[in-house]
Amino acid sequence: MEEGELIGNVESYFSKIGVAAIKLSGDLKVGDRIKLKGHTTDFEQTVDSMQIDREEVEEASDGDEIGIKVSDRVRPNDKVYKIE
Repeated sequence: MEEGELIGNVESYFSKIGVAAIKLSGDLKVGDRIKLKGHTTDFEQTVDSMQIDREEVEEASDGDEIGIKVSDRVRPNDKVYKIE
């Protein structure tokens, strides 16, 4: 299975609100498809919205720390891939 381009790492997960904090090593835009993969994590979703410092943003790039709503539980150090 093609993972796509590695664009980030999960830093933390807030289960109450279902949000992952991700440190980006690539570019990401709202509407992109991502795959979250780790030891016990493996799912895909579309990025519906993302925030930097609680501000809604349309896109983010290398070095940014973003928060996105995720459809399933993720764990620190899970990898984030952008898929075509």
